[in-house]
Amino acid sequence: MLFTLAVVALPLFLGVNAGAWAFHAGAGWPGALLVGILAAGLTLGVGQILLAVIRPMWAKLAIAMVFVAPAMVAGYHATHGIAKHMMPSEIWQIVFSVIGAIAVGVTAFLRVAGMAAADQSGRDMVQA
Repeated sequence: MLFTLAVVALPLFLGVNAGAWAFHAGAGWPGALLVGILAAGLTLGVGQILLAVIRPMWAKLAIAMVFVAPAMVAGYHATHGIAKHMMPSEIWQIVFSVIGAIAVGVTAFLRVAGMAAADQSGRDMVQA
């Protein structure tokens, strides 16, 4: 589940923050829920559109890193939470947490790259 949710770490984070802002601004629970869902969906949609439209590889890599960085942070903290219960040594907790962050980051990058490749393959068929 962690690897599946890694790609949506950024949209989830932005959706929760937008929903919390809307709630504290007086929108109530229904308004906050609506604002959060819209913000998360918009973030994911804009990211996918940018990956499909932008041509330079360095720009696609930068967009992918915007999605991968929060996934790595989430992977670190999730792995650290598990490691704290499994081993007493703080050094080994951090070592395993960093390994978990790298694994989640690589998985998130491959999934984001897969989204870009799927969009690119559809574009090649239209141009042919």
